[in-house]
Amino acid sequence: MEDDTIKLLRECNAGIKMGVTSLNDVLDHVNDTHMRDILQESKNVHEKLGDETHKFLNEYHDQGKEPAVTARMMSWMKTNVKLGGEESDRTVADLITDGCNMGVKSLYRYLHQYPAASASVQKLTEKVIAEEEHMIKEMREYL
Repeated sequence: MEDDTIKLLRECNAGIKMGVTSLNDVLDHVNDTHMRDILQESKNVHEKLGDETHKFLNEYHDQGKEPAVTARMMSWMKTNVKLGGEESDRTVADLITDGCNMGVKSLYRYLHQYPAASASVQKLTEKVIAEEEHMIKEMREYL
């Protein structure tokens, strides 16, 4: 159980870090004030979920996991290529939606891959998924 719990926590930790980095990457490119507020609020929620994840990791004496270097580089390249050609809120919404969809897919896969994880860590993972799904819905009006 402890092994699955730590592995699921690590994946949540890496995903949350990736989300915060992605939000930071696009915030300066947003023109619409309401959209910027939505993205900033999501960044705040991600940071709180990250704090919660770190609390659990500390209980298990684990340092967590950084997002994969290739994933970070691909995300950075995609963001900069798309925004380099066209700085629009639609482009940002598209990037955020794609990232959230990948996050949801990955986190569901890890929930099934680590079924013996503690109920509290599974619940935390479901909170992260819920935030990603919420962002997908929030971005629809900007697509």
